[in-house]
Amino acid sequence: MGKQESKQEDAFSYQFRFQKMIGSDPAKVRRISGGVYQWDKFELFHGLNSNSMKLGSFKGGYVGKRHTWFRKHFSSIVFTAALMIFLFLLDSLIGSIFEPSVIQSNSTLNFFSSDKFGDNGGKNGVQMYDRLTEMASSALVERELKQDESKFWKESFRQASIWSHCADRKESIRAGKLQSNTGYILVSANGGLNQQRVAVCNAVAVASLLNATLVIPRFLFSNVWKDPSQFGDIYQEEYFMKSLKDEVNIVKDLPPHLKSLDFKEIGSLITDAEISKEATPEEYIKKILPLLLKNGVVHFLGYGNRLGFDPLPSEIHRLRCKCNYHALKFVPKIQEIGSLLIKRIRKYDGPRNKLDKELLGNFITDRLSGPHNDTEPLRYIALHLRFEIDMVAYSLCDFGGGQDEKTELQSYREIHFPLLMQRLKKSKPVSAEELRSSGRCPLTPEEGALVLAGLGFTSETYIYLAGSQIYGGKSRMQPLTNLYPHVVTKEDLLSPSELAPFKNFSSQLAALDFIACATADVFAITDSGSQLSSLVSGFRTYYGGGHAPTLRPSKKRLSEILSKNQTINWKDFEGKVTKMITGAQSVRLRGWGRSIYRQPRCPECMCRFQ
Repeated sequence: MGKQESKQEDAFSYQFRFQKMIGSDPAKVRRISGGVYQWDKFELFHGLNSNSMKLGSFKGGYVGKRHTWFRKHFSSIVFTAALMIFLFLLDSLIGSIFEPSVIQSNSTLNFFSSDKFGDNGGKNGVQMYDRLTEMASSALVERELKQDESKFWKESFRQASIWSHCADRKESIRAGKLQSNTGYILVSANGGLNQQRVAVCNAVAVASLLNATLVIPRFLFSNVWKDPSQFGDIYQEEYFMKSLKDEVNIVKDLPPHLKSLDFKEIGSLITDAEISKEATPEEYIKKILPLLLKNGVVHFLGYGNRLGFDPLPSEIHRLRCKCNYHALKFVPKIQEIGSLLIKRIRKYDGPRNKLDKELLGNFITDRLSGPHNDTEPLRYIALHLRFEIDMVAYSLCDFGGGQDEKTELQSYREIHFPLLMQRLKKSKPVSAEELRSSGRCPLTPEEGALVLAGLGFTSETYIYLAGSQIYGGKSRMQPLTNLYPHVVTKEDLLSPSELAPFKNFSSQLAALDFIACATADVFAITDSGSQLSSLVSGFRTYYGGGHAPTLRPSKKRLSEILSKNQTINWKDFEGKVTKMITGAQSVRLRGWGRSIYRQPRCPECMCRFQ
């Protein structure tokens, strides 16, 4: 700042010293940003030389007149100089206030991980589709001028609104069975928030299937997640038990006489290796029921995806839906901060839909009961980018980061995925091009931005970014933030003190992302196989009333479209992307074997009204 101010003072000094020398010819001086004046070099040089000769000739007579003139005009000179300095400082202040880099805060980028590859001093991000990105930028400007709005803010199909949630309908067929009990089921679930949620719902279904009493599930501590949270830290225990009391016996702990048993010694410790993935009811009845009847207890250790979807009794389907969509309510601590997060995104206090009320409870106040507010809530897209380093490394794909990227990802694989490395040594290598064309590569932030631009979302669109740290950091995110500068995360919207209670609890932080994604106007995913994407999209289908669109790009189809990035025109790109997304949004019943958590649109979970 000191050097800059010195240069500015020198510029004004030159201006006053040579004002009479060059006159007021606008060709000789022009004003540029910040109040600094740029002088015509030839005129300045010529003026200096000619005036120095004149000053030499008339030096004796000129000195006295000069002093007289300065004394006479001293106050005017001081006033003029002060005014010019004031105007300059005012101009600089206004320029800094309205500087785009100030308006478009980059605090979001603190959320992202290492920024090693393709940074180019922070000027250019890692890009794979420069030509398409430039066309997208021009298209967004044109849309802003025309004030065109994307049609994907709304559900594409009217049929979506004829389905309504009803898995909590009253059933009396279980009343007699609850009087008997085959034993106790204890479940220790692994994984993060979403894996644990699925495990809980499956445990409820298995307890019902075997007519057993379920102990409130426990969550295993993982060296990956490093989260000691238990069921009661995330979900309301009493509400969970009360919601399912007519369906399943649930207790908080084992009876004292069973706690002391060595489950492994008596054969009641069941790992994932001992039960098939997506097992059928017959397998549970054949393998698990005899142990329950013999020992009175079974402990499922590391319980994961161990109950299939078909064939399964319709009552078990309904019970799973009831558990997922009705019985699992976040604790008040999560609801309170979640509601604060949503209010700050929308700049709006009241609930917008059924999703808000189900997820946030009493912490989202009814608009009509509060102060009168005529403003509409800000619309936003929740974007779940699965571009963390583990996803990127495991995929074996090339993401345009050059040799540095390849070296780091290879090192990461050798440390974290030794089994993958062993398998690769024994198998035929698959090229990066083949992996991408077959849809096996995670979408980059740049690809996500191109999809949104192709769907007509303008650059003013607010985007809530969910998920873990983005591999490549600022440079990898730059193509997205250049097109869509209003990208925010929970770390941007919540203060450090508000986030402090969640700091070392990744599952509780993930619950905040779950809330922000589920209640968004539009939910955009880049990997349909992700548990968060599956659960959130199912939640939106169940409670959205046909007004909660989810955008699901096909990675294989998108790869085909992007492979023509050097020749395709923007209109054709828009058409192909629109067709891809519209096809994935079509309203259909849950297919055979499909997840009840992702696709609840079926008679067991939802009711259809004509």
